Amino acid sequence: MSEMNPFQIAQHQLDMAAKKLGLDEATHELLRWPMREFRFTLPVRMDNGKVKVFQGYRVQYNDARGPNKGGIRWHPDETIDTVRALAAWMTWKTAVADLPLGGGKGGVTCNPKEMSDGEKERLARAWMRAAARELGVHRDVPAPDVYTTPQIMAWMMDEYEHIVGHSHPGVITGKPLALGGSQGRHDATARGGVYCVREACKVKSIDPSKCTYAIQGFGNAGQYAATLHREILGGGKLVAVSDSSGGVINRGGIDPERVVAHKLETGKVAGFPGTEPITNEALLELDVDVLYPSALEGVITGKNAKNIKCKISCELANGPTTPEADDILFGKGVMVLPDFLANSGGVTVSYFEQVQNTYNYYWSRDDVNQQLDRKITDAFTAVHKMQQQAKTHMRLAAYMVSVTRVAEACKLRGWV
Repeated sequence: MSEMNPFQIAQHQLDMAAKKLGLDEATHELLRWPMREFRFTLPVRMDNGKVKVFQGYRVQYNDARGPNKGGIRWHPDETIDTVRALAAWMTWKTAVADLPLGGGKGGVTCNPKEMSDGEKERLARAWMRAAARELGVHRDVPAPDVYTTPQIMAWMMDEYEHIVGHSHPGVITGKPLALGGSQGRHDATARGGVYCVREACKVKSIDPSKCTYAIQGFGNAGQYAATLHREILGGGKLVAVSDSSGGVINRGGIDPERVVAHKLETGKVAGFPGTEPITNEALLELDVDVLYPSALEGVITGKNAKNIKCKISCELANGPTTPEADDILFGKGVMVLPDFLANSGGVTVSYFEQVQNTYNYYWSRDDVNQQLDRKITDAFTAVHKMQQQAKTHMRLAAYMVSVTRVAEACKLRGWV
């Protein structure tokens, strides 16, 4: 099981939900595959004058409930199977949050850490030129993801508007505020995750103000989780954080604001004063109340799941837990808040951004956060209710909620 590629894992998770729901064969088969996928060859002139050819992707998984929605990842290990899996998870994510959207995902195989801003801009515009005819507020709306930023979204939006010849800010979300971005978007993924943790603490009878927590992965989502956990839950002790260069631990507690400042200043968490080193692998196995896996996929597997000691695992990353690990953690009583529920805050506020762009009327940060809280709380409640009824783990319950909603839309359209 742990040898599966990400898309096979996504299909396996769907298969389990379909079996539990008694889904008919045709609907099950329709939902196992992307409805459309595109591959782009992108020649880009680099700063040294040479042309480098990149491979780009866009997968539109299912738009029965509305336009496709999903981020664009720039990563050296990006593959079509990764993009397919993430597009599938976006389909279930928009459905579990009850948004009128489908699921999509894009990517480019590249290493943005080795690229100048000029090279990134040329790559962003090249991707948009290749993909533009397949995008639009009523077709498919991209957003930032791993190693893409509001600035990259701004370049893409500008390129799209050059192509269509008029203002069209809703084609991209996650934009800078000055170009139609939404208040509250920058911390929405982590904020939604912490709202989920708050609801899970109620179910598990944990006092959130006294709980300990650790964060694996200290990018945007991990950094905001560090500070928002304490802000929203009224306390809690951060004991360890890690990034791609390693981690730090202090069982007496780490100041969230200070370690975020250290990361932003130095580019890594290593060397933060008053801490000891810890590996990413060891951090996952710490005895804490709440674990936030916030890095990349496949870090909790059948090999290390038996050593996981947290009470709640809030997946801010996409796909950090394999199916084999899910079963082990469920047997141990660990409540896993699955990625497409726990990190659905990002796409929820992206949806709010689309709405604001369409109406050309913009909400306050308090309005955005209040609406996000309502959406996330409703989603958690629906999934937990399904979990209690089906007597299964939260991921399968979340799939059952999502698949039921997408399958209903497909049937009402007459597709199956």
